[in-house]
Amino acid sequence: MNVVILAAGMGKRMQSALPKVLHPLADKPLLQHVINTARSLKPKKLCVIYGHGGAAVPSAVQAWGEDGGVAIDTALQQPQLGTGHAVMQALPHIDAAAPTLVLYGDVPLTTGASLQRLVEAAGDDKLAILTVEQANPFGLGRIIREDGKIVRIVEEKDATEAERAVKEINSGIMVIPTRYLTGWLDALQNNNAQGEYYLTDIVAQAVAAGVPVVSAQPSAEWEVAGVNSKVQLAELERRHQLNIAHALLEKGVTLMDPARIDVRGELICGRDVTIDVGCVFEGRVELGDGVTIGAHSVLVNARVAAGAKIKPFCHIEDALVGEQSVIGPYARLRPGTELGQDVHIGNFVEIKNSKVAAHSKANHLAYVGDADIGSRVNIGAGVITCNYDGVNKFRTTIEDEAFIGSDSQLVAPVTVGKGATLGAGTTLTKDAPAGKLTISRPKQLTIEGWKRPVKIKK
Repeated sequence: MNVVILAAGMGKRMQSALPKVLHPLADKPLLQHVINTARSLKPKKLCVIYGHGGAAVPSAVQAWGEDGGVAIDTALQQPQLGTGHAVMQALPHIDAAAPTLVLYGDVPLTTGASLQRLVEAAGDDKLAILTVEQANPFGLGRIIREDGKIVRIVEEKDATEAERAVKEINSGIMVIPTRYLTGWLDALQNNNAQGEYYLTDIVAQAVAAGVPVVSAQPSAEWEVAGVNSKVQLAELERRHQLNIAHALLEKGVTLMDPARIDVRGELICGRDVTIDVGCVFEGRVELGDGVTIGAHSVLVNARVAAGAKIKPFCHIEDALVGEQSVIGPYARLRPGTELGQDVHIGNFVEIKNSKVAAHSKANHLAYVGDADIGSRVNIGAGVITCNYDGVNKFRTTIEDEAFIGSDSQLVAPVTVGKGATLGAGTTLTKDAPAGKLTISRPKQLTIEGWKRPVKIKK
């Protein structure tokens, strides 16, 4: 099977310099959704027709090709003279002996299962169209049948009043016997309201040639919804997210509100996971059994082990959270963070490129960067690992059972020995020996006779 994806449109209503098919849905371009679905069908040939946007579309397609799967060819349609003219540009790139599936780069939610039904309906010798019954089909091409058989497709602007009353619409997605395609395309004419070469006009040619024209239907109407404006893009975004939410619910995940979750990548959940409202998941995120994610948290390429609790308003990126750990609220785990079992990271604590072993705590207002923290360490409020000298970064080591007093600064590279205690307000520039109290603070003075300044009257 060949797949041809039409992606040459300008998208004027998007009001954007970005080509329409490159606008994101769930943080992935519309066209990439279509390509990924096409690849799931394992076609022999895959060709994207581009036009507006110059090199942006083929450059993006080339980058996605690195993800594996069938190679993607691109063909330029210039000028844009309609869908039939677009498919003409693909002819040098497809196999004439295999059927051709035509898809659209701005119709991102068609499922592989629906397309597979269409392909099976077409077989090797039939023209198959994906059609939908719509209550309000305004603006869409109508399927015209006689004695139950499809005889032609008529566009809204060219339809009679009786034809406009038809509810069955053409999605534009079809499977065509490629051996007839060149002849049918050559015979297209543009004597219509748009002055374009419609691909849909091949239906009447197929009927005239005795080629059976059949149809298949998607599982839902939204599968054939296209994007022509930011309004439609937003509507499909919510539809897509609701589909993801329903799939999570079916797998046993508890969502406090299925309408308020955004998955912009892959979310893998164990048993008894609970996700509160407003959470965003990007990249690949794994949540172990019994994990709870608090409201309005953002997780990016993160792994949260079983039993961990993420309190509201946390940001976790490229980080690992150990079993039974408690994070937040308002905590930030930056790339390279690895937390062991039962680690507590509290409000307004930031961890970056650091390892924190089991049962250690930094409960509030601390920055830990480029550090190796042992087990059962307590990090007080206002503690900072000073890891950067303006040019280079250095690591801090805090060994097991150390206690770091509030408002301390650890100037790396420095080591705090096992069981050591740093007094509050210490600025540590040398290693602190194990098991001892280290403190650095100026002598406290009381100045006799000092008076607070009085505001001078003007």
